[in-house]
Amino acid sequence: MDSCFDLKNTFECGQCFRWNENPDGSYSGIAGDRRATISRCDDRIIIKSCTDADDQTFWHSYLDLDTPYDTIRQELMSLSPQLRCAAACTDGIHILRQDPWEALCSFIISQNNNIPRIKGIVSRLCEEFGEPCGDSQKWYSFPSAERLAGLSPDDLAPLRAGFRARYLCDAAYKVASGTVCLEKLYAAPLDEARAELMKIVGVGTKVAECTLLYGFHRLEAFPVDVWMKKALATMFNGITPSELGQYAGVAQQYIFHYSRLHPEQVSGI
Repeated sequence: MDSCFDLKNTFECGQCFRWNENPDGSYSGIAGDRRATISRCDDRIIIKSCTDADDQTFWHSYLDLDTPYDTIRQELMSLSPQLRCAAACTDGIHILRQDPWEALCSFIISQNNNIPRIKGIVSRLCEEFGEPCGDSQKWYSFPSAERLAGLSPDDLAPLRAGFRARYLCDAAYKVASGTVCLEKLYAAPLDEARAELMKIVGVGTKVAECTLLYGFHRLEAFPVDVWMKKALATMFNGITPSELGQYAGVAQQYIFHYSRLHPEQVSGI
């Protein structure tokens, strides 16, 4: 188990939207239809399942505790002095193994949005169309593509998702019908996987890359937006994703986190 796993850096780096910090520093959240509270005690990661006492294996995988992040971090730090500096202050970020459909919807919702609003829309989506988890009336599962496929943008009006409602409906229809096959994207070449996701109305390159990185654990994927472009140009000597190799997505998290800590260094922001 990775003793360097950092809850705050992992749950608040912009990759997930169903986790919240508790007063004691632990995090409570839900993945699919499973709930848990995650905490640390010295070098131990404590997983308290709220749904199934026997699902430790699921959470161990979800938190990606078997990937050698210390080794990856050292490899990335060797690529440039700037990346070494970024990695040094963003230790402990893991790329969660999220459900691909949930990740796709979450990053469709994330477009031109901020994290509190994204969390609100995702929460309302689950409350309206998901199922209660266990006996809880507070936590709801993420609705399947099949559940959403027959809905119209008007049906999604309670989510207050704006223009994104149409994109969610198109995504649900295409995934449920098999027009877009998510299962094959785990192994497809990255360009093909990106193109498959971009069959969905409203899914551009960034949403596709986010879905591949956070939903399919394609660690070579590298989401780029205006902020990231400026950070790469001004703080990282114009380094390109292709130069970062098979762990470019982990490097992206280091760069993104570091640039948020030092926004004054990113020109034009």
